[in-house]
Amino acid sequence: MRFLRRLSAPFFSVLALSAMALAQPAAAPAPAPGRVEKLTLNDAIRRALAKNFSIKVSSFDASISAARLTEALGKFDPVLAGTYTHLESENPQLFNSTTGLRPNATGSESDTYNLSLNGLLPTGLTYQLGATSTNARGTFNSFADNYATFAGVSGQQPLLRDAGFGPTLASVRIAKTNRQISDWQFKQTIIDTITRVIFAYNDLNFAHANLRSARRSRELAAGLLDDNEKRYRIGSMSEYDVTSARSRLVSREEGILFAERAVLDSENFLKQLITDENDPALLSLHLEIEPPPPAPVVVVDPATDFREALKKRPDYQQALLNVERNGLNFRLQRNQLLPRVDLVGSYGYSGNDTSFGVSRQQVRGEDFRSFSYGAVVSVPLTFTTERGRYRAARLQLRQAETSLQSLEQDIVVRVGNAAGQIETTRKRVETAGRARELAQKTLDAEVKRLRAGTGSTFFVAQQQEILSELETREYRAQSDYRKALAEYDRQLGLTLEKMNISVISPAAK
Repeated sequence: MRFLRRLSAPFFSVLALSAMALAQPAAAPAPAPGRVEKLTLNDAIRRALAKNFSIKVSSFDASISAARLTEALGKFDPVLAGTYTHLESENPQLFNSTTGLRPNATGSESDTYNLSLNGLLPTGLTYQLGATSTNARGTFNSFADNYATFAGVSGQQPLLRDAGFGPTLASVRIAKTNRQISDWQFKQTIIDTITRVIFAYNDLNFAHANLRSARRSRELAAGLLDDNEKRYRIGSMSEYDVTSARSRLVSREEGILFAERAVLDSENFLKQLITDENDPALLSLHLEIEPPPPAPVVVVDPATDFREALKKRPDYQQALLNVERNGLNFRLQRNQLLPRVDLVGSYGYSGNDTSFGVSRQQVRGEDFRSFSYGAVVSVPLTFTTERGRYRAARLQLRQAETSLQSLEQDIVVRVGNAAGQIETTRKRVETAGRARELAQKTLDAEVKRLRAGTGSTFFVAQQQEILSELETREYRAQSDYRKALAEYDRQLGLTLEKMNISVISPAAK
């Protein structure tokens, strides 16, 4: 036996040196070459507001809707129009029944000049204010100049279809509603992005905490191995306990690898939210975040906060505007079921002379008054197109109203669930904290028993793993609680208000 002990001594010495090497805490992985930036949660939110691609894309929608409103208002812009027309015509004559000869053809020429200002009024009246001068000549007057001039105003006012402010302004009001919807969509994108940043920041903070816990677990396993080897060398512990402790130490290395990977993945996701870099250099950027402050204990009342959500949530405001937009379209299509009855009329002054200057002077002097009035009636025989559009508009309005009711129900459920998450995660934080404290006391007791010779390596190692798992649960519960508070603010539409962030529509810039 002594011979075997002397023979195995070098072998166990090598094992001891290997265990001492394993027992050394592994250094934190050196960051890859690149930039290292310190970051707080407020810094992350500020950078996301400036550089997040989702916010940039949404800002274009708001600007586009503003441009569409300008386009709709353009229908009322007056148009200055000028025309010139030259006409020549030769007309053959019939054979003379007495002489049997065909008389010479007659001819005529004319030059027409027109200058007018045309436009549309919000009442539906189309108007034309201008002057026309025609120089008509031909065989009838030996091709002498003959200027007929008119200056005045003419218009056409619908009485049924397209009459009044409603139908005429419908496109403008719809475009204005679309712009308001785009503004609320822009706010929703900002709220969603801020919430995602808060989530990503807390996930990265949890990943770092989880990595610290994994390294601490390895240090505990290394300490246990060191104690077992010391006891083995003095003969108070079996080789099995040393091997078991070494196995536990090696297995915890894998946990560190997973934790390190989780840190890098969480870091990349946060960088994606707060930067606009789009090349591989983004991967070389490393963030050193400050742990978020402890979250306050919050008591919520979802029944009361539901009314607040209806006032502040951007998606609900969009749904209300969608109902309004469909109502405008419904009333427009209902108006299109009417027949067209328009009043037409003109009033002005005429001039006629062989001299253009004289004919123009007659108009300017209001020497010869000229006016007309009448009515134009147009009645489609079937109204097939109009009836189809009216039915579609009516159904779209009902659909929008039903969607609004569905959204109200969805808000009730989501606000209730978010409130429940706050309560649940708060209790999880308390429970996980107590469980972690008890696990630490249990581990301390098991270590004392092992050192006293009444415990076992298996129970100590098992309790170390339990403590590490409970630490992770406590970190996760704390992270989830902060995320639950952010989600509740998002469900109420209070994120911007809580962050003291004012949003200016991109269309107003």
